[in-house]
Amino acid sequence: MTRVRGVRGATTAESNTREAIISATTELLERIVEENAIQIDDLAAAFFTTTEDLTAEFPALAARQMGWGYVALLGGQEISVPDAQAKCIRVLLMLNTDKAPQELTHVYLRGASSLRDRGIEEV
Repeated sequence: MTRVRGVRGATTAESNTREAIISATTELLERIVEENAIQIDDLAAAFFTTTEDLTAEFPALAARQMGWGYVALLGGQEISVPDAQAKCIRVLLMLNTDKAPQELTHVYLRGASSLRDRGIEEV
């Protein structure tokens, strides 16, 4: 039975530049799509957040550049938490899938790879 499921991911940008944000986001999205065998037509929506130190570009632009023209995209800013991962981009992809939640792979790259270990992303 097809249901809407969420897949999470996070990464870090090298700097607060348009190029660094697009590059990091593209790498993250490509990896999530690959790890979960996602077809673009199965994507319902993507919600991106960035830490307050990333302001040079919207991460959603990377999705548009990848051809996600009909996917609903939204961006927001993470709350400012002391000692939180800097220059962090997070995404929640909502997709239609027959997979059970435990069959989905959440992807954490670069400096964000430690977030999964700390349990921050499970909130």
